[in-house]
Amino acid sequence: MADAASTPRVFATKPFLRFVRRFGIDDRELLHSVNGAYDADLGSGVYKFRLARRREGASGGARAILAMRVGKRIVIMFGFEKKDMANIGNRDLQQFRKAARVYLGYSEEEMTAIVRDGALREIANPAAEKGERHGQSI
Repeated sequence: MADAASTPRVFATKPFLRFVRRFGIDDRELLHSVNGAYDADLGSGVYKFRLARRREGASGGARAILAMRVGKRIVIMFGFEKKDMANIGNRDLQQFRKAARVYLGYSEEEMTAIVRDGALREIANPAAEKGERHGQSI
C-alpha cells in the first residue's frame, strides 16, 4: 500500500462487518480489496469491489458496495455473495448514492466522532495496528 499520507481512511458499517465475518476474510484482505481496482463505478461516489476468499477465486466471491473519495475516504456500506444476489437494484443504488453523499460530506473530525460513537468502525491497517479483526481483539 501507499504511504500514510496517500492511503485513504477506511470505514465500515456494522451490517457490513457482520457480513464480512461470515464471509471469512480478515482486515488485511479487506483493505487489499478496497485499495485495489474497483469492479464498477456506479456514480455519485458509489463503487462496487470484488471480495474473494483465499484459494476460492471468483466462484466463491462476493461484492462490496462502498462510498469512496479516491485517496481520502472509503466507507464500506454493503456486502453480498454472488450466489445469493446477482446485483443491487436501482432503488438500492439510489439509497447508496444518498448515503455516499452524506458519508463523503463529513469532515475528518466528524468521521472520528462517528467512529467514537460506534456507528462506523475504522478498518486499521493490520501492519500498523496488530491484534484487530473486525472490532475484536485477537
